[in-house]
Amino acid sequence: MKSRTTKFLFVTGGVVSSLGKGLSAASIGALLENRGLKVSMLKLDPYLNVDPGTMSPTQHGEVYVLDDGTETDLDLGHYERFTSATLTANSNHTTGRIYQRVLEKERRGDYLGATVQVIPHITNEIKRVVLDAAGDADTCIVEIGGTVGDIESLPFLEAIRQIPYDIGKENCLYMHLTLVPYIKTAGEVKTKPTQHSVNELRRIGISPDIILARCENPLPQPVKDKISLFCNVGTDCVFSAVDVPTIYQLPITLNEQGLDDKIAELLNIWSRSTKLDQWQQIVDCALMPKHEVTIAIVGKYVELVDSYKSLHEALVHGGLPHSCKVNLRYIDSEDIEKTPGFLQEMEHCDGILVPGGFGDRGVEGKIKAVEHARTQGIPFFGICLGLQVAVIEYARNVAGLKNANSEEFAPKAKNLVVAIMEDQKKVTTKGGTMRLGAYPCTLAAGTKARQLYNQENISERHRHRFEVNNPFREKLVESGLTIAGTSPDGNLVEMIELEGHPYFIGCQFHPEFQSKPFAPHPLFSGFVEAALKRHNEGAKG
Repeated sequence: MKSRTTKFLFVTGGVVSSLGKGLSAASIGALLENRGLKVSMLKLDPYLNVDPGTMSPTQHGEVYVLDDGTETDLDLGHYERFTSATLTANSNHTTGRIYQRVLEKERRGDYLGATVQVIPHITNEIKRVVLDAAGDADTCIVEIGGTVGDIESLPFLEAIRQIPYDIGKENCLYMHLTLVPYIKTAGEVKTKPTQHSVNELRRIGISPDIILARCENPLPQPVKDKISLFCNVGTDCVFSAVDVPTIYQLPITLNEQGLDDKIAELLNIWSRSTKLDQWQQIVDCALMPKHEVTIAIVGKYVELVDSYKSLHEALVHGGLPHSCKVNLRYIDSEDIEKTPGFLQEMEHCDGILVPGGFGDRGVEGKIKAVEHARTQGIPFFGICLGLQVAVIEYARNVAGLKNANSEEFAPKAKNLVVAIMEDQKKVTTKGGTMRLGAYPCTLAAGTKARQLYNQENISERHRHRFEVNNPFREKLVESGLTIAGTSPDGNLVEMIELEGHPYFIGCQFHPEFQSKPFAPHPLFSGFVEAALKRHNEGAKG
């Protein structure tokens, strides 16, 4: 039984978006956990979508999936990679979800005829969400998405303004992340954007306790003094969030400035001091690698690399056990379709990865990339759609199934080696209706997958509607394709591989969602190891 009240840290952002609120919140979570505290994390997003599941990755970045099947903001990926917090549907709420709940209550008559308004009904629902998210944690870190001054985030800010009056001011802390730009032509940093941003917060009743300034270099003391004076915070409460060569250095950088000590002091938290040896080891491995490989990521959302954020980090993790830096080359699969000979440019890559995606745009380019990897002996890793296009390529070019395709792309094709799942056929709505979340998988004995996992039964997170079509399984296996993993009942194909290939693995699930810097996912570690072997053999040749 918890003996003390949960402390709340509210993280807001100002001036511009994409300053790194999510990484900052995750880093603070890592530091507080390191002090022996139990941490919970919550992201509040101001957009009207109920969840990000139907949003384009090129607009919003990747959709991160939790064990319970919740489709969430990519910042929750940072939370899980940096902390051991158990995240659920209660860990991410949007304006759309908040309003949906309030309107459902209104329809049921829960408000007893009251006029339903933003204040108090919407703000009360937000407060309920925040307090529920705390659970039995010692500290709950709540990140408010968007930028202070945006009209859509006002209800969230009003709600967190009220919370200290409900649970006690001594249990709440406000941290504001803001931009302090360096003007090259003037040769100085400017604090005016920070002043305006804090003034905007104070106008609605929130006075930040800590200012975290995003900047290129650590702020000189005179600049900190100026921010302190104009933003009404102590000089010892102004911290620099400098650009770091690897995101895993951020907890160390913030700790060196004493940020976690200050948070503990202001919230009156008694805990042990931090010991960041493990984090330092990760940073050393990332910044001083002995080896280097290049992986081609063949996808359709390459114009925004945040579309593959977890994938990117999982590949970095995969290189750590081998002291290997993983360079990523993002390739638009449509370029492969349009440009003859484009595949030859991939000869200099040490591995080819085809990630998940939806729709037929660029699919034929992905199929060509799979064929190139298979025939040239280049390590290949296919994830979700990547497995499906690998099956299509193999069916066409090895199994003799002409014009093999997926029901998603060519529903009238004769040889639909990939088809919609039975329980998806009657689904008409898009949001939250796929096969989502963690499902068990049984790995076949003697396979590369079984060797990498070193266990028979695993659990991985899914996000898909289509599966390998069972009537074609026998033909594919007879032609040499190995079914390396299935659902426990054997009905669904979860993994495929090719015997005799340096590394040719496809999985229907998303292993990148369970990779952490301290526990690299075995499929990524194995993939990088195979790529490194190819790289070294090429160097010798």
